[in-house]
Amino acid sequence: MSKVLMVSVPIFFGVLILAPTVWADTLAEFEGGIGVLTADGEVICPTGGTNCTVRRNDVRGVQPGGQPWVIRQFKAKVKTNGRITAEGKGLVLAGSNAIGTAGGVNAVAATLFCAEVTDPNGHSSGSHPLAADGDFKFTDTLSPAVPADCPTPTLLIRARTNTGQWIAAGIPEDKSGENDD
Repeated sequence: MSKVLMVSVPIFFGVLILAPTVWADTLAEFEGGIGVLTADGEVICPTGGTNCTVRRNDVRGVQPGGQPWVIRQFKAKVKTNGRITAEGKGLVLAGSNAIGTAGGVNAVAATLFCAEVTDPNGHSSGSHPLAADGDFKFTDTLSPAVPADCPTPTLLIRARTNTGQWIAAGIPEDKSGENDD
């Protein structure tokens, strides 16, 4: 009898510890990704047409990477407890002499925005390794805590740290029409 208790008590407490992570609802899901284009295509010229500038492609107040990037595959899920799982394949430069590689970027972080704000802080993961071929996979907890609802989710993949430039974005999975057969 004591052997049964010695085995079952740790299993019981292990299940209790893991239960909140397993039972948390999904806050946002992303299927597919978009690499960054460094400018949004709008040229701003003062009167006279000289000294024109191209407007940067900032998203939620976060500046884009210095070169264009592409991502072959991306998938992420954020739970209501802030737990994020993310996996990307082929996040590489789409320009410069380092085209087709991760260049000098060897780590990425994810930042979730849940409203149309221009505050670049959002809810972020820590830094995670980016392989030379642009592959990454991680599980982390976003900080600060995520809100109970995320009506307009935007997930940016940022170079190196959670304060870095954005180099890719997740495409929100639309679940609104799943039962519309």
